Amino acid sequence: MDVMLRFMEEKDGKLIFRENGETVLVESWGEDSIRVRSCMLGEIQDRNAALLTPEGEAAEVKIRIEEDGTEAELQNGKIKAILKVQAWGKKLQITFLNQKDEILLQEIADGGALTLNARQYKPLPGGTYRLKASFVSDPEEKIYGMGQYQQERMNLKGCNLELAHRNSQASIPFYVSSLGYGFLWNNAAIGEVHFGLNTTEWIAEAAPQLDYWITAGDTPAQVEEHYASATGKAPMMPEYGLGFWQCKLRYYNQQQVIDVASEYHRRGIPLDVFVIDYYHWPRCGDYHFDEEYFPNPKEMIDKLHEMGIETMVSVWPQVDWRSENYEYLKQQGMLVRSNRGVDVQMIFHGNNVFIDPTNPRTRDYVWGLIKKNYADLGIKTFWLDEAEPEFTGYDYECYRYHEGEVLEVGNKYPREYSRMFYEGQAASGQSDIVNLVRCAWAGSQRYGALVWSGDIFSTYEDFRKQICAGLHMGLAGIPWWTTDIGGFHGGVTEDPDFQELLIRWFQFGSFCPVMRLHGNRLPREQIFARDGEEREGTGADNEIWSYGEENYRIMKKFIEIREMMRDYTRSMMKEAHEKGTPVMRTLFYEFPEDQAAWDVTDSYLFGSDILVAPIVYPKAVSRMVYLPKGARWVHAGTGTEYEGGQSVEIDAPIDTLPVFLRDGKQEYLIGKI
Repeated sequence: MDVMLRFMEEKDGKLIFRENGETVLVESWGEDSIRVRSCMLGEIQDRNAALLTPEGEAAEVKIRIEEDGTEAELQNGKIKAILKVQAWGKKLQITFLNQKDEILLQEIADGGALTLNARQYKPLPGGTYRLKASFVSDPEEKIYGMGQYQQERMNLKGCNLELAHRNSQASIPFYVSSLGYGFLWNNAAIGEVHFGLNTTEWIAEAAPQLDYWITAGDTPAQVEEHYASATGKAPMMPEYGLGFWQCKLRYYNQQQVIDVASEYHRRGIPLDVFVIDYYHWPRCGDYHFDEEYFPNPKEMIDKLHEMGIETMVSVWPQVDWRSENYEYLKQQGMLVRSNRGVDVQMIFHGNNVFIDPTNPRTRDYVWGLIKKNYADLGIKTFWLDEAEPEFTGYDYECYRYHEGEVLEVGNKYPREYSRMFYEGQAASGQSDIVNLVRCAWAGSQRYGALVWSGDIFSTYEDFRKQICAGLHMGLAGIPWWTTDIGGFHGGVTEDPDFQELLIRWFQFGSFCPVMRLHGNRLPREQIFARDGEEREGTGADNEIWSYGEENYRIMKKFIEIREMMRDYTRSMMKEAHEKGTPVMRTLFYEFPEDQAAWDVTDSYLFGSDILVAPIVYPKAVSRMVYLPKGARWVHAGTGTEYEGGQSVEIDAPIDTLPVFLRDGKQEYLIGKI
């Protein structure tokens, strides 16, 4: 007898498509948002890389299935998915529309005789697939977000991006589109994305199923708030996160720390956090101070507290083969495993492997060491370096985590590393949590992750790239972000050209979510232990008085400006906590109707009221600044007013930079910058 084909069915408020071994599940997932999962020759798994389960009552979802079962739609608020079975090959194509029935995003069609596939599954040994999802590309669309890539680009249309972490690269697979939607590739696999002019292609090197999420909004802010609700919001930034942080590579002994902190205190320069960098420990993985250089760390920390300064210490996830904890961590299965060959994952001052924070037992055990040797001494904020992790060579296929092969789940590592500390601190009763971390993934923000942009170079080119990086990170859901002021590699303390770059970067840093001076300044000094072993060296001086009186005056001025803005900065952090709003914002975030604002790469908004235009070229003492349409802008240096919708040339001698106040707000800054 004839059997009527039913490609679509509704079940528990979800749409399910089945054909020739493929299952596709489409469902609402949060306000104005839809989640799509699919698999081949199996059932959809209830696994989740980044998305949280939606809270509160579900919105009314409308589902319609055509009588012949070849077409269906699911509508959730401002977004609608149209599922259509194509005549050639019975393949499914999904189209997403907004409440005006305008196309937001569309999977590619089968192409007729081309027999293309919007969702491709290439089987791999072990039951996973190499996945590819392909979408039609609107060549006029503009794309922003995706985390931190070291490039001087804002609009990512046309870019090819690696979906993997590296030192100074944080891959967060979420973007905001100029067409009015946001898209999350809900997959922690190593892969690629190609934002081509003809198609957009997402690739996962190994995954059991395909998973993505899309949300619609009338403004970029609405899209961003939906994404924050879906993946988590940052906690409230502690008060000590609002001021100036002092750091260098590296303060290698206890007396240095006390002397430098005391000098800031003597000079009356506000200092919120003093940072003690890496190799204050004997071996990686020992997780305690080296007694030769830090004989009484509790006394040191107490002295800093008496001056109103918090102590931050660096912690690495590496474990040296010679560490006192190596054999136990290895025996207990708490380390990343090499799939083959010698089990060395990073060579630096010895052979190192990485702890595995995807393992709950690792998180519990290592936090216990951190609590005993640091937190119980009064340290409440940590520097989580090497958080990608930094595999020598980045040969991702060589390694396995507790949760799976790195090719399949590798991008979760920095989030789980932040989670280890955050949950340990919270369980210990701490509520004011912020930890500096060198990498992040979707959801890291909910674990108090303050991301910095890695070991970048002291050049104007790298400086310009950081402005783009910070803005993309904010749109990718990471509101807490900063850089090494002055860059990390290559800055010579006595070099006038570097001093100029440092001042321009310092000015920018005072208008970043967190203001932190750091760098490996030259010339370096070798350090040898009592037994003659060479230890990690120390860079040249990097305090604000290290660069001459005039530079000291300028940097002190901008620390004072940062202090003036404390109430304003706190209010921005509250917005980030409550709504997921970026602290550093693209101009189009606040002015989406101004088409010119979508193309600006070298200036930004610090919150909603302050437009910052850094000086990003050597010897420059002026620059053009675009002022968005729809506001009146007051120059913070002179008090001169300008109407928005125009570019103006502004003088900027070395002791100032162009800053504009929206509609004259934050007027206390006028004449101070």
